[in-house]
Amino acid sequence: MTALEAVKVRAREVEPNHRLGGSIRMLLSPGTARTTAGLMALLELQPGERVSEHYHPYTDEHVYVSDGCLVLTVNGAEQVVDARESVLIRRGARHRYENRGDRPVTAVLFLGPLAPSPDMGHVETAEPHGDGPPPSVDTALSAAAGAREPA
Repeated sequence: MTALEAVKVRAREVEPNHRLGGSIRMLLSPGTARTTAGLMALLELQPGERVSEHYHPYTDEHVYVSDGCLVLTVNGAEQVVDARESVLIRRGARHRYENRGDRPVTAVLFLGPLAPSPDMGHVETAEPHGDGPPPSVDTALSAAAGAREPA
């Protein structure tokens, strides 16, 4: 099997981004795995943390909560997404995430299709919680992680 057939990326090898709130790691993206159809990210929220409101003009966001209880607000309407549940957020819908519980939330995000260019894929509609640039689909693995390895 070649690296083009399967690429394994470990979450610990991807630098977390905290700009929007919580921890977002771009696991499988053009930068980490040369994907072209979409990207996969890991969202981790500690109790009381939230991700600020934003939307994706070209991309649907598929969310699977593996642990905890996530409060999702889409276009002003709240819904609770518990562990082992999933939800689809359509492109253009303003959304944010919040952990109101007493345990961490872990969710896997798949976004696709990709926007025509990375700078067109994400629009912030609220002040972000952290500093630095938004999560990037072009960011490669951290230097300490070394090269990608075939699965």
